[in-house]
Amino acid sequence: MSTVESHQPIGLTTVSRTVASLAVGVVHTLERAVVGEARMRTARGNAWEAVCADRARAEQRAELDRLVAELAAARAAARERQPVS
Repeated sequence: MSTVESHQPIGLTTVSRTVASLAVGVVHTLERAVVGEARMRTARGNAWEAVCADRARAEQRAELDRLVAELAAARAAARERQPVS
């Protein structure tokens, strides 16, 4: 029984994937060391920040809508008070 060994050459994609994988590992380790375990960004933390940002934008839109409605009402009231010429 003979064993056929296949020698696949290491391609550019293999090298770049390896380098990218190592770089991600280094960045992750560096972030953990610099920022600390408690302040590490996580998917859950990112999602919560996005939810909070959406809520803040919704509150700002509601406030702007309220101000526009007040201005429109004040303008309509001012038109009603003007004498007809």
